[in-house]
Amino acid sequence: MAKQLNLLSPGQVIVTALHTEMQQSYLEYAMSVIVGRALPDVRDGLKPVHRRILYAMHELGLIPDRPYRKCARVVGDVLGKYHPHGDQAVYDALVRLVQDFSSRYPLLAGHGNFGSVDNDPPAAMRYTETRLAPVSHEGMLSEIGEETVEFIPNFDNSQAEPTVLPAQLPFLLLNGCAGIAVGMATNIPPHNLSEVVDGLIALIDNPNLSDEKLFELIPGPDFPTGGEIVGKSGIHEAYKSGRGSILLRGVAQIEEIPGGRGSKRRTAIVITELPYQVNKAGWIEKVADFVNHGRLQGIADIRDESDREGMRVVVELKRDTNPHEVLQRLYQLTALQGNFGVTLLALVEGQPRQLSLRQVLHEFLKFREHTLNRRYTYDLQKKQSRLHLVSGLLKALVNIDLVIEVLRSAADGSTAKMTLANELDLTQEQADAILAMPLRRLTNLEQQNLQQESEELEAQINTLQKLLNDRRELLKALKKDLRSLKRKYSDPRRTKIIESYKPNSPQGANKQKNSRGQISSLQVPPQEVRLEFTQRGYVRRLQNTGKKSKAESAMPDNDFVIESTIANTQEDLLVITSGGKVYPISVSDIPRSSGRSARGTPLITLLSPTAQSTQENIINRFILPENPENSEIILVTRQGRIKRLSVAEISNLTRRGVTIIKLKDDDELLCAQFISAGEQLILASSGGRLLRFEVNDEEVSVMGRTAMGLQGMRLGKQQKLIACVKLVVGKNLLLVTQQGYAKCINLSRVKLAHRGDLGAQSLKFAVKTDNLAGVVQTTNDTEVGLVTNHQRLVRLSVENIPPSKKDDKGKMSVQLNRDEQVITAIPMKTNKN
Repeated sequence: MAKQLNLLSPGQVIVTALHTEMQQSYLEYAMSVIVGRALPDVRDGLKPVHRRILYAMHELGLIPDRPYRKCARVVGDVLGKYHPHGDQAVYDALVRLVQDFSSRYPLLAGHGNFGSVDNDPPAAMRYTETRLAPVSHEGMLSEIGEETVEFIPNFDNSQAEPTVLPAQLPFLLLNGCAGIAVGMATNIPPHNLSEVVDGLIALIDNPNLSDEKLFELIPGPDFPTGGEIVGKSGIHEAYKSGRGSILLRGVAQIEEIPGGRGSKRRTAIVITELPYQVNKAGWIEKVADFVNHGRLQGIADIRDESDREGMRVVVELKRDTNPHEVLQRLYQLTALQGNFGVTLLALVEGQPRQLSLRQVLHEFLKFREHTLNRRYTYDLQKKQSRLHLVSGLLKALVNIDLVIEVLRSAADGSTAKMTLANELDLTQEQADAILAMPLRRLTNLEQQNLQQESEELEAQINTLQKLLNDRRELLKALKKDLRSLKRKYSDPRRTKIIESYKPNSPQGANKQKNSRGQISSLQVPPQEVRLEFTQRGYVRRLQNTGKKSKAESAMPDNDFVIESTIANTQEDLLVITSGGKVYPISVSDIPRSSGRSARGTPLITLLSPTAQSTQENIINRFILPENPENSEIILVTRQGRIKRLSVAEISNLTRRGVTIIKLKDDDELLCAQFISAGEQLILASSGGRLLRFEVNDEEVSVMGRTAMGLQGMRLGKQQKLIACVKLVVGKNLLLVTQQGYAKCINLSRVKLAHRGDLGAQSLKFAVKTDNLAGVVQTTNDTEVGLVTNHQRLVRLSVENIPPSKKDDKGKMSVQLNRDEQVITAIPMKTNKN
C-alpha cells in the first residue's frame, strides 16, 4: 500500500488565510474563462474554440475547392488535438460559423441541416458536412504558413496551434461576437464588409480622421437578418464609448390581401424581416398569446407563409382596425422591436478592454501591419536563401570544367564539397546545391532559366526590402489587399438605418406607398387620448373629443369611472402597487376601447409578468410629468409610515419597475399622490381618529427611493390607517364606517397638528365593533360610491348628510345585507382635464 501523505507533518502544510486563497483562486479562474473561452481577440475576432476549429479544418485540407467532410470528423480532430472539452460545445460553435442568419459572413460552408431562424435544432454531427468558406480561407488562413503568427504547444505538447490567425479583415466587426465571462460580457454587432474596409482605408490615409467622417463611412451595424435601426444616437454613443443601445426592429408592410370565398379584400401587416436573433416561431406564438389574452386587439389571424425565397409572416386584421396602431402595438409589446445592447469588449494583448470603434480599427491595423512585416520578412529570408543557392549554381556553370575536374579527382563527396568551396569561394550550402544539381542543368535552357530566376529573385528582394524599410509602401500594400478582398466578398447592406420619429415632423405617420404599391410602416404620430380609470381596476383609452365618453354611463358590473385624464401616446403612465413598487406603461400600449371593449382593459394585465405574478393591488396611476424634478409624491402605508419622494427618482424606468418605499412584511402601501410643499394632509385611522398636518421640510423631508419613511401617525392596537386625504379649501370631509354610518364634518373642526401625533377623535361609533372604512372630501353636489365586501356599489348623495359635530355618531346611510360591510368610499366625479 502506498504511503499516505501526513498533512500534519512540518514542512508539508502551507498556512494561508482562507479569503486570500479564495480571492487568488477565483481571480485565476476568472482570467482563465476570460482569455480561454468567453471573449474574442481584437485581432482576428475569434474565441479559442472558433480559432481551433478553423485551424483544424485548414490542417485537414478542407479548402473551398475540396469536397465536404463530415462534421464529426472535424469535431474529433478539434477535440483530440486542440480543444479538450465537450463535443457538443464544439459542434454548437461550428454550427454558428455555418449559419447565415447568425453570421454576416459565415466562415464555414455547410451541407445539410444546420438549423433555422425558427430555432429548429441542427442535425447531428454525423449527418452534416462542412468545409472552409472562401472568405475565411483567403481572409483568415492563407498566410498561416508564412510565420506570420506565433505558435504554442497544445494541451499535451503533441501539436502546435496558433495563438491568433493572420486575419486580413477585422472579423470582430464583420461577424460580431457575444460572450459572457466572469464579471464582464461582450456583445458586438456585425457590420458590412465594404463599409468597414472603407473605414480602414480612410484611417490609413488619415489617422486623425474625425468621428463624423468615420461614422459616415461606417454608418452602423449590418445584421444578417436585415431589419431596421431606428435613429443614429445609440449607434454613435456605442461607437464613441464602446457601450450603447441600438433600437432595432423588423420590417413590415401594410398590404391588402384577398379575403375568403366571395369576401372583400382585407388589410394585413406583412413582416418580411425580423430583428437579429429573434426566433420567428417563438415570435408568432407570443403574438398569438397576446391576442388570446386580450393584450393585442384587432388581429383576426396570423400565418407563416415563409418559403425558400424569404420570410413572410402575415398578420391579418379585423375590419375597421387601424393597421398603424396594431403595428405600433406589435413594435412595443413583442420582439418585433427591441434594443440591441452594444458592448465593444475584446482582448487586447491578453487583457479585456472596452474599445471604441476607432480603437478596434486601430488595433486591427496595428496587428495587420505587424503581420505583414513578419510575412515580408519571412519571404525576404526565403528569397535571399534561394538567390544565394542560385548564384552558386551559376558560378558552377561558368566554371563547369573546373567542377568536373574536381569531381573526377575527389576521393569522396566530402572532399569534393571542400574542394569546390575553396576553389570557387562558395559556402557550404552552395557547394551542397552544386553537388545535388542534376546533369540536365548543364543544358543552355537550364542555364537561361537559372539566370532568369536570379534576376526575378533580385527584383523581388528589392521590392520586399522597400516594403520593409518604407512604411508608406507597406501601407499601400495593405490597402491593396483590402481593396482586393472588398471586390471579392462585399455585398449590399441588409439593415436599413432610418431616422427616429420627431413629434414636430409634418409627415407624421401618413400612409406612403412604396414602389410596389405597398403602404410603408411608418411610426404612428403622437395622439391625444382620454384615459379613464374605473373602480375595479380597468383602463379605457378613448379618442379625445372634448366630450364625455358615451360608454361612461354603461359600465358593467356596478363599475364606474373614478378618474379621467388627457394624455399623449408618447407619454408614460406610472402605476404604483401596494407592494411599494412602480411600473411604467406606455400610453400607446393601452388598447383602444370601442364597441364591446367599452369596459376597457384590466390595468394589471399591462404590467410586466413579474408584476402580475405578485398579485399586488394598484394604488394609484398617473402620467409622468414633463419636469419630474419639480414634482413630488407622498407615500403612506397601512401602518402609518409616510414618505416624501421626488418624481425624478422614478423618471427613467424599465418594465421591471423599481421599489419606491421599503415595507415591513405585514405592511403595504395605502396611498400615493402628488404633493407640494405647504399643502396639508389628513390621515385617518380605522379607530376614527384624524391627524391634520402641513407637508414641509420640517415635518416630512424628501427621501431617497429605498428609504422606509417616517412615522406619520401613531396608531392604537388593532388599528390601521385607512385613508390619506390632500386638503382642498372649501370642501368638507365625509366619514363612512364599515356598518354603513356616514358623517360629514367641516375642515375647521380638525385642528392642525404635527406628523407623528395620535390625532383627534372625530367619530363615535354607534356599534362598538364598527370601524372607519373611508374618508372623502366632498361638496354638496358630490356623489360618493360605497363599495362593499360583496362587490356591491351603493351610490350616496352628500347633500342628504349635513355637517355635524366631532362627537356625533353619524346617520345610517346604506342598508347592508347580512355579513356585508363597507370597505371603501370613492368620489364618483373627479375629472382631470
